[in-house]
Amino acid sequence: MSTFVKIGRVSDIPPLGARCVKTLGTSIGVFRTADDRIYAIENRCPHRGGPLSEGIVHGTSVTCPLHNTVVSLVTGEVEGPDGGSVMTVAVDVVDGVIFVDLPNARAA
Repeated sequence: MSTFVKIGRVSDIPPLGARCVKTLGTSIGVFRTADDRIYAIENRCPHRGGPLSEGIVHGTSVTCPLHNTVVSLVTGEVEGPDGGSVMTVAVDVVDGVIFVDLPNARAA
């Protein structure tokens, strides 16, 4: 079972910025692109576990702050030679309010 949880407004996240949402069981990074699209992915780089929400957002990707691994915000796939992926999370934006789908979890 999954539940969409309100996590804030688009305006709470700066353009090319991110916010970390802690849930029971995992941490989700919620990202805003330069053109105001919102994406959510697991907040753990598959390379060395770095906090992706502290990385640099560019286009529809984020670069891990630890070892420069680039992860697609759209697919969760690593872009480049390292390989790997992270879980993507469904997002809905209604009147500027962000909701993320947190399967089997409640916002902590």
